Amino acid sequence: MSQHALFSESCKAWRSLPCQQSELRLDLTLGCGQTFRWRETADGHWTGVMRGKVWTLTQTEDTLWYYVYSHQINPETENKQKWKEEEEEQLLGKMSKRKTDMKQEEAGLCTVMSEPDNKDEELLMDYFQLGVKLGDLYRHWSTLDPHFKHTASIFTGVRLLHQDPVECLFSFICSSNNHISRIQGMVDRLCQTLGTLLCKLDDVAYHDFPHLQALTDPSVEMNLRDLGFGYRARFLQQSAQVIVSSHDPDWLQSLCSIPYLQARDALRALPGVGLKVADCVCLMSLNKFEALPVDTHVWQIAKRDYNYAAGSNQKTDRVYKEIGDFFRKLWGPYAGWAQSVLFCADLKRFQKLKEEIPALKDKTELKKKMKERTHDRCDEKQKRKKGKKQKRS
Repeated sequence: MSQHALFSESCKAWRSLPCQQSELRLDLTLGCGQTFRWRETADGHWTGVMRGKVWTLTQTEDTLWYYVYSHQINPETENKQKWKEEEEEQLLGKMSKRKTDMKQEEAGLCTVMSEPDNKDEELLMDYFQLGVKLGDLYRHWSTLDPHFKHTASIFTGVRLLHQDPVECLFSFICSSNNHISRIQGMVDRLCQTLGTLLCKLDDVAYHDFPHLQALTDPSVEMNLRDLGFGYRARFLQQSAQVIVSSHDPDWLQSLCSIPYLQARDALRALPGVGLKVADCVCLMSLNKFEALPVDTHVWQIAKRDYNYAAGSNQKTDRVYKEIGDFFRKLWGPYAGWAQSVLFCADLKRFQKLKEEIPALKDKTELKKKMKERTHDRCDEKQKRKKGKKQKRS
């Protein structure tokens, strides 16, 4: 029986990338609700599906280690796999085709690539956006925001993932009025029901995310309702149908090339896609780093940690915009990345880490900054009211 791989530097099947833990922490990045396809299968080992392949990742202090499993293509899934490979080629651009011999690296494990595969390295770098220097961003945000500096002293290495737009969109449609563990279960069932089987490890089956065509069938809604998706089942099927019938096959990917607000409005036209889901897709798959999803966590962070009096209901469009604009003004063009750090720190599963954050030596600085922001907002509101009165007169 094939098993989940365990790290060994002497095993040729494991390949590596230089990466400091301050630039990437797998437990925080993969466990904070950005993606729902990864599980910790052994201590410090994360196994999941990314770009049509099954991976196990782990890390040492300055190195990211990865193990890629392979699977046999059968006639029924050959066309789907070919489509996925073409999508990868388009995403990464200048990839050269090359054949690689396969061998059984260790008894009981799935086969792995016997030679270094530059494409896998490129996929991993793109997925974790390792070209973005996270340490520089952390230092910049810390100079602007004492509260961020306070939290980031423990929550280092929280990176934003670059996900496939189809997977990101339909995963976050499942997130409506839901929590992370339940969303993970729903995404797993969606993939098991409609996705291609890629690999089976320790009796755990790993499936690719379903293609759009698989989601458009009229029977999908009822099948997903039977699997516990509730009202979300209708939105999943209808959104897939709208995209397939009204847009080009690469429509979602093409939203990368248009301005943020236009892309968000285009997504909001889909059934079941509101402001938060649209912003999640913009931020996590369409390179709109100013997108800032405002959910209950972010609304509470704004009120509790920034004295932001945003009203009693975070679900109004006005409050949503005000909170997003507040953080965009504070953190700058990568505001969505900064938000993901504080969102991660607010999750219950990471509260033990949060308790380790040392108290600020001088909390008067933080209080002073909070008061200044409160006064600035009051001044801005007074100016707007004054401007409205002058126009009326």
